[in-house]
Amino acid sequence: MGNSYAGQLHSTRFEEVLHSSIEASLRSNTVVPRPVFSQLYLEAEHQPTAQNGRAENEEDDEEDGSESNSPPIPYQMKPPPEGSCTTDGFCQAGKDLRLGSMATECLEVPPGFLLVGAKSPSIPDHILVCAVDRRFLPDERGRNALLGFAGNCMGCGEKGFRYFTEFSNHINLKLSTQPKKQKHLKYHLLRNAQGLLVRGPLIRWRATDNRVRQTGAVVPAGPSGGEDPLSAPQPTGTHTHPGTHTLSGTHTHAASALSALNTDAAPPLHMPDNPHALTNGNHCPPSQQPLQQSGAATYGRPSVIGTITNAGPPKKRHKGWSPESSSTSDASTKATTTAVSGTRPDNGAPVTVSQGSSPPLPPGESVTVPDFLVQTCKLQPVIFTGHGKLPALCGNSAEVLVSPLLQACYRSSQALPRVYEQYGATPIQPLSTQMQILLTVYYLVQLGPHQMPLIEDLEQIFMRSWRESHLTEIRQYPQTHPHPQMPPQLPGLPQPLTPSQLPWLARLAASSSGEGVLVLDGAASLAEGLEDVFLRLMEGRLAQTSYVVLICMGKSQGLESCMVVTGKHQCRALAESMLSPGDNLKEISYEIYSGMTTDLRAFFNSLGPDEDMEGVLEKASVESRSHSSLPSTQESADDSPKPACTEYRVEWHEIRAIQLAVARKLLSHVCAIADSSTQNLDLGSFDKVEFLICVPPSEVTFQQVILHLWNSGVLQELGLDQEVLSLQQVEQYVVKLDQEAVGRIDGLIQKSKMNPYTLFILVHDHAHWDLSSSHYSGGGSREGLVDSLLNCRQIRDAPNILTLHVTSFPFALQTQYTRISPYNEIHWPSSFSNDVDLYHEKTKYFGISELLESTRSGAGLPLLRFDSSFENMAAAVEERFPKLHSAVIRTQLLIQHYAVALMVVAGQAHLQKHTSVETLEIVQCLLGSAQRCPSNHGHMVLLRVASPALALVAQQRLAHVRDKLGFQNHFEVVLGNPSSALSLGKHFLEQLKVWMKVQDPDWTPRTYLELEALPCILILAGVDPLGESLPRSLKYCDLRVISSAYLQRTPLEQELGLAAYLVKVGDQDARAPATASDLSESDPDKLSSTDNEEEEVVVEALLHKKRKRVYSHDSDCLSVSSCTSINSDLPGLDPSPPSASQHSQHSQSEASALDPDKPPPQSQPQSQSQPQAQAQTQVQAQTPPHPLPDIRDPGRAARPEGDPSTAQRRPSKSTSSGSGGSSSTRASTPRQRCSWARNLNRPPVVLLPRAVYQVLTAPDASGLPKSTALLPHPSVEWASSFRPLLSKMMTCTEQSLYYRQWTVPKPTHMDRSNRAPEGRADNFHPRRLLLSGPPQVGKTGAYLQFLGILSRMLIRLMEVDIYDEEDINYSEKLPLVQHHQAGVSWPSMDIMRTMAFDYTIHDPKYEGISPIYSTEYTPSEEGNPRRQEDVYLRRRTSRIKLSKYAAYNTYHHCEQCHQYMGFNPRYQLYESTLHTFTFSHLLLGEEIQLYFIIPKSKEHHFAFSQSGGQLESLRLPLVSDWNPDCIKSPIFTPTTGRHEHGLFNLYHAMDGASHLHILVVKEYEMAVYKKYWPNHIMLVLPTTFNGAGIGAAHFLIKELSYHNLELERSRRVEHGSRPHDVWPFIILADDSCVMWNALDVDPKSGSIGTERNVSLKQVLQHMESSADITQYGLCGLRKWSSRYGNQTGRHHEPFSRGHLHDFLLLNVDLTQNVQYNQNRFTCDDVDFNLRAHSAGLLVCRFNNFSVMKKQITIGGYRTFIVKTKVRHKMTDVPTTVQPSQYICAPDSKHTFLSTPAQLLLEKYLQHTSHKLFPLSARHYSHPVLSVDCYLNLGPEVTVCFVSSRPHSINLSTSGLLFGGLLLYFCDSFVTPGFLKKFHFLKGATLCVICPNRSALRQTVVRLELEDEWRFRLSDEFQTANAKEDQPLFFLTGKHI
Repeated sequence: MGNSYAGQLHSTRFEEVLHSSIEASLRSNTVVPRPVFSQLYLEAEHQPTAQNGRAENEEDDEEDGSESNSPPIPYQMKPPPEGSCTTDGFCQAGKDLRLGSMATECLEVPPGFLLVGAKSPSIPDHILVCAVDRRFLPDERGRNALLGFAGNCMGCGEKGFRYFTEFSNHINLKLSTQPKKQKHLKYHLLRNAQGLLVRGPLIRWRATDNRVRQTGAVVPAGPSGGEDPLSAPQPTGTHTHPGTHTLSGTHTHAASALSALNTDAAPPLHMPDNPHALTNGNHCPPSQQPLQQSGAATYGRPSVIGTITNAGPPKKRHKGWSPESSSTSDASTKATTTAVSGTRPDNGAPVTVSQGSSPPLPPGESVTVPDFLVQTCKLQPVIFTGHGKLPALCGNSAEVLVSPLLQACYRSSQALPRVYEQYGATPIQPLSTQMQILLTVYYLVQLGPHQMPLIEDLEQIFMRSWRESHLTEIRQYPQTHPHPQMPPQLPGLPQPLTPSQLPWLARLAASSSGEGVLVLDGAASLAEGLEDVFLRLMEGRLAQTSYVVLICMGKSQGLESCMVVTGKHQCRALAESMLSPGDNLKEISYEIYSGMTTDLRAFFNSLGPDEDMEGVLEKASVESRSHSSLPSTQESADDSPKPACTEYRVEWHEIRAIQLAVARKLLSHVCAIADSSTQNLDLGSFDKVEFLICVPPSEVTFQQVILHLWNSGVLQELGLDQEVLSLQQVEQYVVKLDQEAVGRIDGLIQKSKMNPYTLFILVHDHAHWDLSSSHYSGGGSREGLVDSLLNCRQIRDAPNILTLHVTSFPFALQTQYTRISPYNEIHWPSSFSNDVDLYHEKTKYFGISELLESTRSGAGLPLLRFDSSFENMAAAVEERFPKLHSAVIRTQLLIQHYAVALMVVAGQAHLQKHTSVETLEIVQCLLGSAQRCPSNHGHMVLLRVASPALALVAQQRLAHVRDKLGFQNHFEVVLGNPSSALSLGKHFLEQLKVWMKVQDPDWTPRTYLELEALPCILILAGVDPLGESLPRSLKYCDLRVISSAYLQRTPLEQELGLAAYLVKVGDQDARAPATASDLSESDPDKLSSTDNEEEEVVVEALLHKKRKRVYSHDSDCLSVSSCTSINSDLPGLDPSPPSASQHSQHSQSEASALDPDKPPPQSQPQSQSQPQAQAQTQVQAQTPPHPLPDIRDPGRAARPEGDPSTAQRRPSKSTSSGSGGSSSTRASTPRQRCSWARNLNRPPVVLLPRAVYQVLTAPDASGLPKSTALLPHPSVEWASSFRPLLSKMMTCTEQSLYYRQWTVPKPTHMDRSNRAPEGRADNFHPRRLLLSGPPQVGKTGAYLQFLGILSRMLIRLMEVDIYDEEDINYSEKLPLVQHHQAGVSWPSMDIMRTMAFDYTIHDPKYEGISPIYSTEYTPSEEGNPRRQEDVYLRRRTSRIKLSKYAAYNTYHHCEQCHQYMGFNPRYQLYESTLHTFTFSHLLLGEEIQLYFIIPKSKEHHFAFSQSGGQLESLRLPLVSDWNPDCIKSPIFTPTTGRHEHGLFNLYHAMDGASHLHILVVKEYEMAVYKKYWPNHIMLVLPTTFNGAGIGAAHFLIKELSYHNLELERSRRVEHGSRPHDVWPFIILADDSCVMWNALDVDPKSGSIGTERNVSLKQVLQHMESSADITQYGLCGLRKWSSRYGNQTGRHHEPFSRGHLHDFLLLNVDLTQNVQYNQNRFTCDDVDFNLRAHSAGLLVCRFNNFSVMKKQITIGGYRTFIVKTKVRHKMTDVPTTVQPSQYICAPDSKHTFLSTPAQLLLEKYLQHTSHKLFPLSARHYSHPVLSVDCYLNLGPEVTVCFVSSRPHSINLSTSGLLFGGLLLYFCDSFVTPGFLKKFHFLKGATLCVICPNRSALRQTVVRLELEDEWRFRLSDEFQTANAKEDQPLFFLTGKHI
């Protein structure tokens, strides 16, 4: 058919035939889709048939105009001339024509010719360079091409080819079909910036029509199978995840080479203003020939192929048409190219690329971006790369954005199966390329017109689809994490989707969206498809299309795809999101200060009447001045004082219970760090706390923390006198993180080095701010300052600096490289659990979840809303001004709305249509609330404007309008700039001073909290809120102009956090629910309102979901649903209703605001009538011309009742939908109740942008707010797409672990360098804590309280609870005899022998035991009454500060005693050896084998055999030895259950002296004691003693010591010493002895001085150096008491003979024949003291020394649990058994107890002896005679101890009648004759105790007891033990 004209249109008939043909070809396949596409569930293609034709030629067939589907006719080429070259890529003259070879050559192109690229089917990868006359080529629109051909060969230079057939033969195309220029001349060729010849845009041979091409379905089945040849996924470090969660995450300008997309964290490159041009004229590189400039260029860049001015070419070839006659422009043109990387740095700073540094463009396809694209289309399209390589963009590429985010998502989903490959050899196939594209189209179809796509949603869709398609395989492998909760059911394919199915399935999916999503699949390459998209954009055919998906299935490239965003709203948001927040602010400031907003302001001004809004304002200003003239005179006439508001109160500085609970949690975590074995924090070494609080650089936040610190009382806790300190001096504890902080932090570091015993707390408040790495920030940049200061090595390594991070949004600090251990995180607890107030605060937190719940409660208007009227207006204005930043437009529009609303309230009612209902409501509530309070208390309106420049514009404009309208004294407009302090007008400043009762004339508010109850509009500027707290008077939180481009969790939630609120639950409960009948017209005050009644219902519904509430009549809130009620409560308002047009306008706005998915109706009747106006209406001097009168003068005189204006009554508002509006005919004076006080308990209303609202309220499968699924912070990225969703059931700790697993910091994050060293799983800092809690919940008060209680705790760590009890059982009748002089240091043995032994027990711990009979002691008549302070506390204690000579437990870790403890990290852990020591004893009847665990460092204390190293003895010194740095006596400390709390660290107590300390432990506790005390010697008791008491330990210690003494004497004799020269003493010390004191006594006067702490070394050396010390059997110390010396009737005796307890110096030689009772559990020391004295041994107590005992409530030998022994089971059950059940009759079926028999006996006698010995109970003169032992018979029974040993010392008992006889384990010394010495009362009780029944009978017979005692068979008992536990038996009888 020849060369047809490429510009002509096909006929309608042809379109129909073509459509039918394509449809028939589609349906000829065996794959038939099912009717319902929404399921995307397709049958597999069983027998795929090969598709005929070539994709590359399909378009060519259409271009031919042929309507036949017959195969092409074979073409026979003309044979080449003989001898010519026939090589592909070369011409017949043998010259190389390939583009790769000629890219750098200088080519001479004749005028009027253009370089084009020809494609040869034999070499498809190469392009042949040709020169063709431009007259025969089409223009950009595919038109104006002459028929025919004229071309030159650029290889050999031959010219004058007039037929394309001839030319194709010359360049060796070797075609098999008819040569046509439309088929084989494919591309324009251009020079890039480096002068290289590169492939340019496609030659548009065919004009594009308005229908979607559907030829892409006919594709040859290639071997690729449609798989995308994607490169390997990027490593974590170069991951190209988004900076935002929309698909706007990472954007680039159009790049000529997209290889930069895969570079490692390359910064964005912005081309200079004058880039190199891409030329198609004389093609020489720039170095050889200068670029030619186009003379026809107009505004920017001309067309690449020039501009043809002819209306059209002639139809005949060459006739009258010559190159010279064409009025074309010069061939060389200018264009722009940009090379951009695939990622944007977090700071968003543009980096300009010099002309010589641009990377060279590789040869290949390119796409020319048309000129004036943005100006024509009113948008800047965004291209998302998908599969394959995106062609280079040239020309006007600056107006196109390119983002690799979608491609990264595709690659990430390809990596999903690798998680499972480790479990099996057969890997699971990833999600196919076709399926990815199809799911992408399906996702785009579901998006709303204003909804932004979220990459998280698409990733979850991919994962869900992949899981369902491989469900069987996945179930075979273990799941490492829970299944994520997915979006609604998505499709899965049982069989792979083939490439032939993809195009028409994608088009079918897109068809359901109308024109919203367009699928183009007809292009042979992405370059051709993008050219088509640009052409459609220029022609306006994509006006209703938001997304265009390109699918190309080339022959060699495989499946390629990309997505072009063409929706105006989406493109604008994506374009702005490519900039960092800082760059956005710079752009906004540039637009404001450069005058670019002039047209915008003019447009807004033209919206008013007569297109002059300023004129309306001036008119209203004149009217306001005229109205305000009269009232002033009236007010002066009536100058009565106004009543003050009594409801004003400030609560923000009060400390709540939950804050104290959090402070204690912080303290417990600090203690946990100190208690750990890592030795990272030694709390015991600190005696003081200092702190420094770091806050963001916000002046308000800085002053706010100072104010909290001033009111917290923490400074007093630290010992500072707050009355002396001023607020300015308190600033030294708080620092703003700016450049001045560097010196403050350095000073802190220096102080920490100089004060090692001071603990420094570095509090990092608002810790999620500035997470930039110091390595990536510039020198003058503020970013990275936190990293350089708080993460420096000096702070990291300082052992006395603890860092506390405090934040509401900890997500960016919880990554894989975090510095904070999960165990060091403290999360704010919930104050409610199952509707129970855990902390009794009667408050409930209102946060994001509660705001979202209000949108679903249905109880009234939600607290979270968006303004549809405002959004619609903003969208219209944005379309009108496409080049202005959306923030500029939206902010200016919002300012206009507020200004118009003020004018409406001022009386210009006809302007209501120019504002929205929400804005009008806000302004009305702002003005009306102050009018209802006598003190003018009102509400705050927060207006959030991120740009400081825009915020200043807003403040100036609103203040100007306010002043013009006369509202300057009604409300203030406050500019909240982080870098400046607050500034208020004089009127409002005076008001605040009066309210807060401030006397200082220079006082000004420094924080927003101090603006409580001030009616104001606060314009809060700054990129992010910086921790500023807002007052409770906040009523509206207007966030309508916050950026919706950065949809991430932290930025979004911190904006919503401004509205967080604490609601008083108690107040809500106190109000009774109202019913519909309560709202009658009889109470006009209930019906008038200024605030939202529906909001109160929402709060009620959220707080009390179980209680039904109809309506609250106590509200004074305005109903948004009624447009005229906004004026109903303001004095002086005309109650006439608005016009019908206003009616419909506001109803329409309300409807769209309540239902985001419902389009706003054209008109809608008002469903609720207005409440009645206030009855106290005012007289106006003149009738204003508008229906809404002025409110500026609330003091006007009342109208007379006959005033016709009062006859217009509004119908009352009813809660019943069926009730009609009834009018009220009377007026009453309303209550003057403060509107601010009534609204204190209502959270603020939040207004959001529509895009943000839709994201937040979108349904989420996890049950959490949608924001939780977003990327947590801009500085982090997801570690993998293969991640579960957050679950609603997750705790805060589990959420932290989730982010720690699934997020990684970006390279610019300060934690990126915190990689774990090799061999470790983490790199946590040991002294770093994280406190997280919701916004505005009270975290500042919590950590301030933590500082206070930490200081108190350190003081308490230096203090211990010491038993402080006065000695008991002292008789005032004792003679005052002074035996020793007061100043004597050592006792005299002769004097001691003359002193009587004091049998009475004075130790207060034995207050409840049996008193011992003594002739020298007479108890008082009232007995021993308990002291009053002991009624509630058993034993009195005092807090005593530890001295430097104290003993410590295992929690003490100071540098001095680390080596002593064995924990010094510089030394290897001390090795110990186990040694056996065996000896025999008669009482035990067998050899005793003991084990010594001896550390290597302590082996010198022992003697070992030379042969085998066997332990022989414990070395003992000689009596004559003296060493001032050595203690001679070995110290034995029996202990159980106190491995952590026992005071075994005697290093400081001994003042460094050498000593031998042995811990005596039970066998089952050996390991745990060894763990905590590795450098202590352990003496392990035998296994049989595991259940024994303290008597067994004392017995073995003493007997072992005596045996060792004999061994040492033998060893010393061999060395020439005498046996008696060996030191015979040991020390028995309790494990709770903490300090020792010495009493200073004046030697002359004998007066007692002060008691001072001394070292144990001094005490022991003093005792050991006593004269004749070896003649004493026992020596001990006095128990410390603060009241010692103050007892009346007592004198101070420096030495005394009596009972010794807790700390004994025991002479094992003299006490050889006096043993401890190995069976005893209690009072074994009393028993031993009595028997030692009766044996004639000297017992001496040093009263000038005292021992302090620490109260330890854990462990000890006095802790025993009585358990029931369950037979046939291995465990014992703790139970509650009465002491009377501790015994039973022999051979009875009594329940046996699993408790030692001796303990049961002692406990039984202790609690029941007053019944067993009734004659002795409460009768001191008739004691129970106890022979050879002392047993506790309870405090009511007195015991008289006697010894049966010969020559023993006993009390004289002549004339004494005993009330009972106790015989315990009698030996042979007890005889019948001995017992007959004593006399008993008639009926006295006998108790004989023996180990078995046989011994019991033998004792009765041997002692002839039946002669004087009567026994019964029922008087025999046994302890309630099983037979195998060896119970004890006893017999009772009565004296005859």
